[in-house]
Amino acid sequence: MKAKFAGHAALFLYDSDYVCAIDPWLEGNPMCPAELKNPEKLDLIVLTHGHGDHAGDVVRVHQQTGATVAAMFELAELLVPEGVSENSVIPMSKGGSVQPGKYRVSLTHALHSSSYDSPKRGTLYAGEPCGVVISDGETTVFHAGDTCLFSDLALIGKRYRPSVAFLPMGDHFTMGAEDAAEAARLLGVRMAYPIHYKTFPVLAQSADEFVRACNDLGIAAQEMTIGEEFTVG
Repeated sequence: MKAKFAGHAALFLYDSDYVCAIDPWLEGNPMCPAELKNPEKLDLIVLTHGHGDHAGDVVRVHQQTGATVAAMFELAELLVPEGVSENSVIPMSKGGSVQPGKYRVSLTHALHSSSYDSPKRGTLYAGEPCGVVISDGETTVFHAGDTCLFSDLALIGKRYRPSVAFLPMGDHFTMGAEDAAEAARLLGVRMAYPIHYKTFPVLAQSADEFVRACNDLGIAAQEMTIGEEFTVG
Protein backbone atom coordinates (compact mmCIF):
# COMPACT_ATOMS: atom_id res chain seq x y z
CA MET A 1 0.00 0.00 0.00
CA LYS A 2 1.31 3.43 -0.97
CA ALA A 3 0.33 6.78 0.49
CA LYS A 4 0.51 10.49 -0.16
CA PHE A 5 -0.24 13.20 2.40
CA ALA A 6 -2.05 16.25 1.01
CA GLY A 7 -1.70 18.35 4.15
CA HIS A 8 -3.91 18.84 7.21
CA ALA A 9 -5.82 15.53 7.49
CA ALA A 10 -6.13 14.68 3.78
CA LEU A 11 -4.56 11.35 2.89
CA PHE A 12 -4.44 9.21 -0.26
CA LEU A 13 -3.95 5.43 0.03
CA TYR A 14 -3.49 3.43 -3.16
CA ASP A 15 -1.92 0.62 -5.10
CA SER A 16 -1.56 0.08 -8.83
CA ASP A 17 -5.25 0.15 -9.67
CA TYR A 18 -7.20 1.46 -6.67
CA VAL A 19 -7.17 4.86 -4.95
CA CYS A 20 -8.82 5.80 -1.64
CA ALA A 21 -8.87 9.27 -0.09
CA ILE A 22 -9.59 10.00 3.55
CA ASP A 23 -10.93 13.50 4.26
CA PRO A 24 -9.88 14.96 0.88
CA TRP A 25 -10.05 18.67 1.68
CA LEU A 26 -7.90 19.79 -1.24
CA GLU A 27 -8.98 22.95 -3.08
CA GLY A 28 -9.15 25.23 -0.03
CA ASN A 29 -6.36 23.51 1.86
CA PRO A 30 -3.39 25.92 2.10
CA MET A 31 -1.01 22.98 2.62
CA CYS A 32 -2.16 20.96 -0.40
CA PRO A 33 0.16 21.14 -3.43
CA ALA A 34 -1.39 22.08 -6.76
CA GLU A 35 -0.79 18.66 -8.31
CA LEU A 36 -2.99 16.96 -5.67
CA LYS A 37 -5.94 19.36 -5.75
CA ASN A 38 -7.64 17.66 -8.72
CA PRO A 39 -7.04 13.89 -8.59
CA GLU A 40 -7.43 12.19 -11.96
CA LYS A 41 -8.44 8.84 -10.45
CA LEU A 42 -10.25 8.24 -7.21
CA ASP A 43 -12.30 5.13 -6.42
CA LEU A 44 -13.30 5.71 -2.81
CA ILE A 45 -13.65 8.65 -0.42
CA VAL A 46 -13.99 8.00 3.32
CA LEU A 47 -14.97 10.82 5.67
CA THR A 48 -14.29 11.00 9.39
CA HIS A 49 -16.76 13.84 10.00
CA GLY A 50 -18.45 16.78 8.33
CA HIS A 51 -16.34 19.82 9.22
CA GLY A 52 -15.23 21.93 6.29
CA ASP A 53 -11.53 21.13 6.70
CA HIS A 54 -12.36 17.44 6.21
CA ALA A 55 -15.53 17.14 4.11
CA GLY A 56 -15.79 20.61 2.58
CA ASP A 57 -14.43 19.54 -0.82
CA VAL A 58 -16.09 16.13 -1.10
CA VAL A 59 -18.89 17.13 -3.50
CA ARG A 60 -16.48 18.69 -5.99
CA VAL A 61 -14.01 15.82 -5.81
CA HIS A 62 -16.78 13.23 -6.16
CA GLN A 63 -18.26 14.99 -9.19
CA GLN A 64 -14.84 15.14 -10.86
CA THR A 65 -13.93 11.51 -10.25
CA GLY A 66 -17.17 9.58 -9.67
CA ALA A 67 -15.72 8.16 -6.45
CA THR A 68 -17.89 6.24 -4.02
CA VAL A 69 -18.35 8.11 -0.72
CA ALA A 70 -18.47 6.27 2.62
CA ALA A 71 -19.42 8.22 5.75
CA MET A 72 -21.51 8.19 8.89
CA PHE A 73 -25.20 7.79 8.08
CA GLU A 74 -26.29 11.37 8.73
CA LEU A 75 -23.38 12.89 6.82
CA ALA A 76 -23.79 10.47 3.91
CA GLU A 77 -27.51 11.23 3.63
CA LEU A 78 -27.13 15.01 3.68
CA LEU A 79 -24.43 14.90 0.96
CA VAL A 80 -26.93 13.62 -1.63
CA PRO A 81 -28.88 16.89 -1.98
CA GLU A 82 -25.52 18.69 -2.00
CA GLY A 83 -24.54 16.93 -5.23
CA VAL A 84 -23.17 13.47 -4.43
CA SER A 85 -25.07 10.93 -6.51
CA GLU A 86 -27.34 8.70 -4.43
CA ASN A 87 -25.99 5.47 -5.93
CA SER A 88 -22.45 6.48 -4.97
CA VAL A 89 -23.09 6.92 -1.24
CA ILE A 90 -22.45 4.27 1.43
CA PRO A 91 -24.05 5.30 4.74
CA MET A 92 -22.28 3.64 7.68
CA SER A 93 -22.03 3.78 11.44
CA LYS A 94 -19.44 3.01 14.08
CA GLY A 95 -18.53 -0.65 14.35
CA GLY A 96 -19.65 -1.31 10.79
CA SER A 97 -17.43 -2.43 7.93
CA VAL A 98 -17.84 -2.38 4.16
CA GLN A 99 -15.70 -3.42 1.23
CA PRO A 100 -16.81 -1.48 -1.85
CA GLY A 101 -13.58 -2.29 -3.68
CA LYS A 102 -10.09 -3.45 -2.83
CA TYR A 103 -10.00 -1.95 0.67
CA ARG A 104 -12.08 -2.94 3.68
CA VAL A 105 -13.33 0.11 5.58
CA SER A 106 -14.38 0.14 9.25
CA LEU A 107 -15.56 3.09 11.29
CA THR A 108 -14.57 3.45 14.94
CA HIS A 109 -15.41 5.70 17.83
CA ALA A 110 -13.88 9.19 18.08
CA LEU A 111 -14.54 12.09 20.44
CA HIS A 112 -15.06 15.40 18.65
CA SER A 113 -18.04 17.11 16.99
CA SER A 114 -19.47 17.08 13.47
CA SER A 115 -21.43 19.53 11.36
CA TYR A 116 -21.54 20.28 7.65
CA ASP A 117 -21.67 23.79 6.17
CA SER A 118 -24.06 23.58 3.26
CA PRO A 119 -24.03 26.42 0.71
CA LYS A 120 -27.73 25.70 0.20
CA ARG A 121 -29.01 24.97 3.71
CA GLY A 122 -26.58 26.46 6.22
CA THR A 123 -24.89 24.52 9.02
CA LEU A 124 -26.30 21.02 9.44
CA TYR A 125 -25.86 18.30 12.05
CA ALA A 126 -23.69 15.61 10.44
CA GLY A 127 -23.91 12.70 12.88
CA GLU A 128 -21.10 11.62 15.15
CA PRO A 129 -17.40 11.87 14.27
CA CYS A 130 -15.44 8.69 13.73
CA GLY A 131 -12.03 7.17 13.12
CA VAL A 132 -11.33 5.05 10.05
CA VAL A 133 -9.62 1.68 9.70
CA ILE A 134 -8.49 0.75 6.18
CA SER A 135 -7.15 -2.70 5.29
CA ASP A 136 -6.05 -4.32 2.05
CA GLY A 137 -5.72 -7.74 3.68
CA GLU A 138 -2.00 -7.29 4.31
CA THR A 139 -1.65 -3.80 5.76
CA THR A 140 -4.05 -2.13 8.19
CA VAL A 141 -3.92 1.60 8.91
CA PHE A 142 -5.87 3.80 11.29
CA HIS A 143 -6.80 7.43 10.61
CA ALA A 144 -8.08 8.96 13.83
CA GLY A 145 -9.91 11.90 12.25
CA ASP A 146 -10.21 14.68 14.81
CA THR A 147 -10.32 13.22 18.29
CA CYS A 148 -9.17 13.74 21.82
CA LEU A 149 -7.40 11.01 23.76
CA PHE A 150 -9.69 8.27 25.07
CA SER A 151 -8.94 4.89 26.59
CA ASP A 152 -10.89 2.80 24.07
CA LEU A 153 -8.17 3.47 21.51
CA ALA A 154 -6.60 0.41 23.15
CA LEU A 155 -9.68 -1.62 22.19
CA ILE A 156 -9.44 -0.32 18.61
CA GLY A 157 -5.83 -1.46 18.55
CA LYS A 158 -6.70 -4.88 19.96
CA ARG A 159 -9.63 -5.39 17.60
CA TYR A 160 -8.16 -4.16 14.30
CA ARG A 161 -4.39 -4.39 14.95
CA PRO A 162 -3.31 -1.46 12.77
CA SER A 163 0.42 -1.24 12.17
CA VAL A 164 0.32 2.46 11.29
CA ALA A 165 -1.69 5.37 12.70
CA PHE A 166 -2.30 8.88 11.39
CA LEU A 167 -2.98 10.99 14.46
CA PRO A 168 -4.10 14.61 14.92
CA MET A 169 -1.64 16.43 17.18
CA GLY A 170 -2.12 20.13 16.47
CA ASP A 171 -3.89 20.80 19.79
CA HIS A 172 -6.69 23.39 20.25
CA PHE A 173 -9.32 21.36 18.31
CA THR A 174 -7.77 17.88 18.74
CA MET A 175 -5.15 16.10 20.78
CA GLY A 176 -1.84 17.79 21.43
CA ALA A 177 1.54 16.13 20.98
CA GLU A 178 1.75 14.20 24.25
CA ASP A 179 -1.82 12.93 24.08
CA ALA A 180 -1.33 11.87 20.46
CA ALA A 181 1.79 9.92 21.42
CA GLU A 182 -0.17 8.21 24.18
CA ALA A 183 -2.86 7.39 21.59
CA ALA A 184 -0.19 5.69 19.48
CA ARG A 185 0.86 3.66 22.53
CA LEU A 186 -2.72 2.58 23.26
CA LEU A 187 -3.21 1.55 19.64
CA GLY A 188 -0.04 -0.53 19.70
CA VAL A 189 1.15 0.70 16.31
CA ARG A 190 4.76 0.46 15.18
CA MET A 191 4.67 3.75 13.22
CA ALA A 192 2.80 7.00 13.91
CA TYR A 193 2.41 9.93 11.53
CA PRO A 194 1.22 13.38 12.65
CA ILE A 195 -1.71 15.14 10.96
CA HIS A 196 -3.88 18.20 11.63
CA TYR A 197 -1.09 20.65 12.46
CA LYS A 198 0.61 23.69 10.91
CA THR A 199 -2.35 24.44 8.61
CA PHE A 200 -3.58 27.43 10.63
CA PRO A 201 -1.77 29.73 13.11
CA VAL A 202 -3.88 28.39 16.00
CA LEU A 203 -2.49 24.85 15.51
CA ALA A 204 0.92 23.54 16.56
CA GLN A 205 3.46 24.58 13.95
CA SER A 206 5.85 21.68 14.47
CA ALA A 207 5.58 17.91 15.00
CA ASP A 208 8.93 17.72 16.82
CA GLU A 209 7.35 17.31 20.25
CA PHE A 210 5.08 14.53 18.95
CA VAL A 211 7.99 12.65 17.39
CA ARG A 212 10.02 12.94 20.59
CA ALA A 213 7.09 11.81 22.75
CA CYS A 214 6.47 8.77 20.53
CA ASN A 215 10.17 7.88 20.55
CA ASP A 216 10.20 8.10 24.37
CA LEU A 217 7.42 5.47 24.35
CA GLY A 218 9.34 3.23 21.97
CA ILE A 219 7.19 4.08 18.94
CA ALA A 220 8.65 5.17 15.63
CA ALA A 221 7.22 8.46 14.37
CA GLN A 222 8.02 10.86 11.58
CA GLU A 223 6.55 13.73 9.64
CA MET A 224 5.28 13.08 6.13
CA THR A 225 6.54 15.21 3.28
CA ILE A 226 3.43 16.66 1.66
CA GLY A 227 2.88 15.27 -1.83
CA GLU A 228 5.66 12.68 -1.59
CA GLU A 229 4.81 9.00 -2.09
CA PHE A 230 5.80 6.56 0.62
CA THR A 231 5.10 2.92 1.44
CA VAL A 232 2.72 2.07 4.28
CA GLY A 233 3.21 -1.28 5.92
